[in-house]
Amino acid sequence: MNLLAVPILLPLVFASVMLATRWPRVQRLLSVAGALGLFLVNLAILWQVDRVGVATLQVGGWPAPAGITLVADRLSAVMLVMTGAMGLGIAVYSLGEIRRRKQRFGYHTLLHVLLMGVCGAFLTGDLFNLFVWYEVMLIASFVLLTLGGRRGQLEGAIKYVTINLVASAFFLAALGVLYGMTGTLNMADLAHAVDRIDRPELLTVLAMMFLVAFGLKAGVFPLFFWLPASYHTPPTAITAIFSALLTKVGVYSMIRMFTLVFVQNVGWTHGLLLAIAGLTMVSGVLGAAVQSDMRRILSFHIVSQIGYLLMGLGLAGPAVAALHVPGRTLNDRAAMAVAALGLGGTVFFMVHVILAKTALFLVCGVVERLRRSASLDRVGGLATTHPVLAGLFLVAALSLAGIPPLAGFWAKFMLVRAGLEGAAWVVTTAALGTGLLTLYSMTKIWAEAFWKPLPAGELQRRDRVMTRGTRLLMYGPTFAIVGAIVAIGLWPASLEAFATRTAAQLVDPSEYVAAVSNHAIFSRSDRERAAMPADSGTSGEAPR
Repeated sequence: MNLLAVPILLPLVFASVMLATRWPRVQRLLSVAGALGLFLVNLAILWQVDRVGVATLQVGGWPAPAGITLVADRLSAVMLVMTGAMGLGIAVYSLGEIRRRKQRFGYHTLLHVLLMGVCGAFLTGDLFNLFVWYEVMLIASFVLLTLGGRRGQLEGAIKYVTINLVASAFFLAALGVLYGMTGTLNMADLAHAVDRIDRPELLTVLAMMFLVAFGLKAGVFPLFFWLPASYHTPPTAITAIFSALLTKVGVYSMIRMFTLVFVQNVGWTHGLLLAIAGLTMVSGVLGAAVQSDMRRILSFHIVSQIGYLLMGLGLAGPAVAALHVPGRTLNDRAAMAVAALGLGGTVFFMVHVILAKTALFLVCGVVERLRRSASLDRVGGLATTHPVLAGLFLVAALSLAGIPPLAGFWAKFMLVRAGLEGAAWVVTTAALGTGLLTLYSMTKIWAEAFWKPLPAGELQRRDRVMTRGTRLLMYGPTFAIVGAIVAIGLWPASLEAFATRTAAQLVDPSEYVAAVSNHAIFSRSDRERAAMPADSGTSGEAPR
């Protein structure tokens, strides 16, 4: 059974039903039910892809490269699962944090539209539809940012949408140039179409255009300035889902393009990615170190952690360049080992950072709910009054800093090993230094918000009373995410093995290409046949 359309259709159906429903209680139940269904379907896709191989769906019976293709390999599948998991956690958490008035304004509908856009971006097999899903995410995220209409929200949303529109303009311009050069936007087709271009320097320029577009979306150096200026303004549940998913779609797009298409001049493109990775880590963590608000600190750490994800991608360049054409082999085992560790570490780190950052933002939301502020100058004493909350923060914070035996340690261990084996001394030093400064930032939050006594000026202000139901709704998802962090840290072997298999699939994209085209290379006759509908609406898994 082909499930690839379900992660797009399911949120669309639930969003439509919630939009037509007037009763807030029904909307709340539908939101959680839809998120749970999405998570279960995405789990099934992951199981199928990992067990059988790359799965594809040719929408409407039009074969690639002319038709709309949905593709799920291991990277797509694990990102779908993380989307479903975070969507479910945020849907439940929102019932306790988001005010009923905002829920009536369409919060749950917009949340599911956002999830639909994210799933579409992870599943699409062509660049034009990736652009479409980016716009779906932009529309939903902009309205979520402004929900409530406070001045700070509107200011942050204007910055957010302006920069993202600039990124969309770069993306669209790059699409036009790429289509003019190759005649296709199907990513599997592009893997070989770019090899027939006799002006390789133009490909490098084009790669830089895509890097700017995706870099703005992901928040890399020096394009991240909009992120800390906007992510601290909406309710914490919205910030948490943005942190978990939106920047990761930008990173996913870079991984896809720089392992599948732009692999001709890796000395420049992937060398630049390594430089950007180091600068992103350092600039993000230094920005966090000077902040005095929990949400601003955590927003800057979104940026710093993106650097680790790019580090693995940059290290994989030589191996990807040698293996991206079917039939070619790589004799340099050292480069292959570095690529497996680098991209495997990126996949492992992606799972870890989504869990850790989401948990930290959810804890921050509880602190704001109790103390009416996230400023470190106005909170304190939480370790005494709320020890469970303090414990949840401590576990997530130590994992983010890479302290063993939590999930973050194993993710950084893989990346640092790849850096050392690849002789990338500068970016490896930046990764280790960023880990120490991350620990400093987390210790700063712990000392100010949880350990020190409540400031004298705030003593007369009592904590807000949280009902048992609200406490369950806000603590429950946080417990589940922190539990996953601990479980991965204690038993990392399964995720590490999966990440390594995913890395192998990214380094050698022949299975991905074959699953889409049923041939190693698209031919001119394939393009001509694509002008006629196919007999079947689906294509099977990749040949084994």
